[in-house]
Amino acid sequence: MADTSKEHLLHLIKRLSHTISNLFESHSIGAVAGLAIAIFFTWRLLRSPGEPQRRQRKRQAATSSSPGVSTHSNASVVPSGVGSSSADSRAQNVVDELFQPVKPTLGQIVRQKLSEGRKVTCRLLGVILEETSPEELQKQATVKSSVLEVLLEITKFCDLYLMEQVLDDESEKRVLGALEDAGVFTSGGLVKDKVLFCGTENGRSSFVRQLEPDWHIDSNPEVISQLARFIKYQLHVSPVRSERAAANVFSAPSLEQFFGSI
Repeated sequence: MADTSKEHLLHLIKRLSHTISNLFESHSIGAVAGLAIAIFFTWRLLRSPGEPQRRQRKRQAATSSSPGVSTHSNASVVPSGVGSSSADSRAQNVVDELFQPVKPTLGQIVRQKLSEGRKVTCRLLGVILEETSPEELQKQATVKSSVLEVLLEITKFCDLYLMEQVLDDESEKRVLGALEDAGVFTSGGLVKDKVLFCGTENGRSSFVRQLEPDWHIDSNPEVISQLARFIKYQLHVSPVRSERAAANVFSAPSLEQFFGSI
C-alpha cells in the first residue's frame, strides 16, 4: 500500500508541475492564486490521515497497557495505507476540479503560430476581402467578418502592412472605406498609411521585399513562389490544397482557419 501511495503522490506532483508551467505561460494572476489554494488543500488532505493514525496508535498502546481490557477492539483498527490512499484520491479530485487544461487565448495562438514574428505583410484580395480580383474592386469591397478577430490580434503585437493591386483610384477609396467601416483602424495597431496599393502583382512583390517582413500572407501561388527565398515564413491562403512551394511556406483555406479561430 505504501508503494501505491507513493505512486499517487508522484502522479500528483507531475500534474501540479505541468499545471504550474501552463499557468505561468498564460500569465493569469487568478490562476496562480488558484494554484496556491489547491496546493494548500492538497497538503492538508495528504497530511490529515496521519493524525488519526497517530491517535489510533496511542489508543492501542493505552489499551494494551490497561489490565482487563479486551484485545478484540484491535479488529476495528483501519489497515495501514487505506487512509493515505483515500487522501490521495481526494487530493487528485481537488487538482482535477481546480486545474482543468488551460485553453490558450486567440492572442497566444497567433503569437505561437507566427513564431513571435514582429512584422507581417498581407495581401487583401482573397484573404481579408471577399473579392478575389482587381476588377471586382471596381464595383465593391467587402471585408470578411470571420477574419476581423484574427486581424485585430495580429495588429496588437505585429507591425502589419496590407497591400493590393488596384486598377484605379476609386478602387483604393473603396477598399479603405470598407476597412474603416469594419473597424480595422480603430484598434490603433493599423493605420491607413500601412495600406499600400500598386498597379501590378510584381509591384506587390517589390513592396514585400522592401519591407522585409518575418511573414508574408498571400493568395497568389506565383508570388508565394517568387518570395520563398527572400522571406522567412509565408502563408499561402487558398481554398484548394496545393503542393508546398518550400519548407518555409505554409498553407490554409483561410487566414482564420490557419489560426484555428473557426
